[in-house]
Amino acid sequence: MPVVFRVILLSVLSHTAFKGSKVLLSLSALEMGANDFVVGLLFATNALLPLLLSVYAGQISDRIGFRKPMLFGMAGLFLGLSLPLFWQRIEMLFVAAALMSACYIFYTVSVQHLIGALADGLERTRNYSWFSLGIALTALLGPTTAGFLIDAIGHRHTFGALALLPVIPMLLLAFWRGWLPPTSHVPRGPGKSERRTFDLLRNQPLRRALIVAGIIETALELFNLMLPIYGHRIGLSASQIGLILGAFGCALLIVRVLMPHLVKRSSEERVLGVSLLLALTVCLVFPFLTSFAALAVMSFVLGLGLGCGSPLSMLLAYNRAPEGRSGEAMGLRQMANKGTEVLVPFVFGTLSAAFGMVPVFWLDAALLGIAAHLLRGDIRSQSLTHKK
Repeated sequence: MPVVFRVILLSVLSHTAFKGSKVLLSLSALEMGANDFVVGLLFATNALLPLLLSVYAGQISDRIGFRKPMLFGMAGLFLGLSLPLFWQRIEMLFVAAALMSACYIFYTVSVQHLIGALADGLERTRNYSWFSLGIALTALLGPTTAGFLIDAIGHRHTFGALALLPVIPMLLLAFWRGWLPPTSHVPRGPGKSERRTFDLLRNQPLRRALIVAGIIETALELFNLMLPIYGHRIGLSASQIGLILGAFGCALLIVRVLMPHLVKRSSEERVLGVSLLLALTVCLVFPFLTSFAALAVMSFVLGLGLGCGSPLSMLLAYNRAPEGRSGEAMGLRQMANKGTEVLVPFVFGTLSAAFGMVPVFWLDAALLGIAAHLLRGDIRSQSLTHKK
């Protein structure tokens, strides 16, 4: 099996558990009587420690390679999912969210760095597309699996079922040394004393890519946060909520299959810009829908709009990083993502509790418009280059 598909297999198993845990944590908190604000705090907990640790995780990946950070991340995911199985309290949900997110960021940054390091040029684009396809599959499997398991065996035992998923990847990484490639071919960056993260932010194209990545992550996390709240509010079952989120994940699968062909006919920046405009349109109408069927259809269309966002923002960040600091650049991308995730639950959770869903989704549409506008500079630069 090619290395890229081995990595994707590990990620599908572990990330299905991680994606499912977000829905499970939200619905467990609501079942325990938490309000929208508390659920928002729970989501913020998922992002706070990764915000502080993501750049460090990237530096670790640059220095020691991929295996140990990936193994550490999955071990934390397993332990975090196991805790609520034994202690069903809201406080334990916060502990579990903090533990999983703090450890799993090391897996996330390292695996994204590894995918970029496996190939160059169009092959790298194709690898990121395959990898994102696997992650999109988890966006389908994670919520739907969590939803059906909750209805079938309850919230407590669903934690235990999801905790089993990272076990196989942990065993493969721990005991099969040939499962991942050696890291000797990965360029090494400057020494620790010469390494200043702020220098990366002076790179204007990289800085734009990081801002756009943060906005895309805001839209993705907002949907994951608000859909369970909104569905619970209008009386949908856990299975229906899981299916709506699954429709979103199904669209991610489709658009990421098509992404390399779209990029080949145009460019990364143009494809991403059009995708953002489609997502913007969906956000304007989404809060006015109340039927299961309409929400599922709009969720699918939103997935088509946001589906290219993560792989293309990963590719842009990797390609625009200095040699030997690609892991750190991926960590910066995650820091931008997690920074928005920390703010989103507070800002949007408060807006939702006070004013309903309309201003929440419209503000998200405005952010997507800003991201599309930022990409216009890169598209103009490309057009001028081609003319010359």
